Amino acid sequence: MPARSVSFRFHGELNDFLSPQRRNTRFPHTAGETDTIKHIVESLGVPHTEVESVAVNGLARSASERLLEGDSVDVFPHAMPVLVEQPRFVVDGHLGRLAAYLRMLGFDSWYDRLADDPLLATVASREGRVLLTRDVGLLKRREVEHGYCVRSDKPHDQLREVATRFALSSRFTPFRRCMECNGPLRGVPKQEVADQLPPHTRQTKTEFSRCVACGKIYWRGSHYARMLERIKELSGQR
Repeated sequence: MPARSVSFRFHGELNDFLSPQRRNTRFPHTAGETDTIKHIVESLGVPHTEVESVAVNGLARSASERLLEGDSVDVFPHAMPVLVEQPRFVVDGHLGRLAAYLRMLGFDSWYDRLADDPLLATVASREGRVLLTRDVGLLKRREVEHGYCVRSDKPHDQLREVATRFALSSRFTPFRRCMECNGPLRGVPKQEVADQLPPHTRQTKTEFSRCVACGKIYWRGSHYARMLERIKELSGQR
């Protein structure tokens, strides 16, 4: 069978991934006889993880289906916020500060600065985690079921973006997870860690936590107040 002449329109934030001339408008496209809707959508630049639903000629259709001559396709983004029963993340190697901030807020966030795309995709798939990346190609990998393309290039804005998208503010459990390795923190008596503390900290602080995985020690230093202000801002408390 010959190629089919069809048309596409992408809605909402999906336009972020399109060339300027295709944004917020219906445009023609030629579909190969074996092309699925998913294949075409991704060839146009939009990863499947950003798509919630597809309609063909006004009727809901599966992205695994093929198109017929003259079909008119509408592609819709996820309704906001995207609700995840248990928010757990895989964060790619270029988003290290975002991973640390998510851990600060108590979210289980897998991160390895040297992890390649196949490993990131495998961990996300195997452990049912949401993959956070700015690499559109990574989100197009077949095994990635849940993912999000982070738009901002500034860590604080990235955190706000992710917290808003996944409605995280009601689930914050700050200062319970190691920002370095993702392990859980446990309170520890001062006498158990005194010999590992800087002199000033040993003299002025009384409450400490230690990561059960890597052993890093935490206390309420000058950064603590700044983090609290950030948490209040994300929670809408100011």
